[in-house]
Amino acid sequence: MLIKYFWALRALIYKPFFGEFGIPSYMGNPTALSGINKIFIKKRVRIYPNVRLEVYGENSTLVINEDVSIGQNVHITSGDKLVIGASSTILANVFITNIDHDYTEIDKHILKQKLIIKKTIIGENCFIGIGAAIQAGTILGKQCVVGANSVVKGVFPDYCVIVGSPARIVKKYNFETKTWEKTNPNGTFK
Repeated sequence: MLIKYFWALRALIYKPFFGEFGIPSYMGNPTALSGINKIFIKKRVRIYPNVRLEVYGENSTLVINEDVSIGQNVHITSGDKLVIGASSTILANVFITNIDHDYTEIDKHILKQKLIIKKTIIGENCFIGIGAAIQAGTILGKQCVVGANSVVKGVFPDYCVIVGSPARIVKKYNFETKTWEKTNPNGTFK
């Protein structure tokens, strides 16, 4: 518990450099922060050590809304506007991006080719399991659960459980029965 006081002190020191850093939020020792003035961290955000937050591009931002918990060794990179919804939990070793690298030019290093930006949004109250990769072009609805080590790309509706590589919907909340029920891969109930 004492270590979190040091993390809170670090947040106060970093606060003037961020686009916004809401208090009481805290941050463990980061591995890397790029485009720090384009990162907006709202109130009650908990960020554990070794996080890597990167924002590239003039009009790009990263917005982490209220009451979000981000585990250690998480890498989030944005080349446009990337939003993490309020009350979401992101476990350790997760990667989230809205950037793809073009690879179509033969004999040209991939990192020297253009970036392909695709809208990525994490909805409110989502739970992203350890080791998951949220790829560019992913939109998670409200209260989605992403299984450990899943590779997620696409648009997923509210209240669903997503697992696998490539990820697919395996359960969805049924408001009629008030239970989480298994689904077909397209998210319709069996």
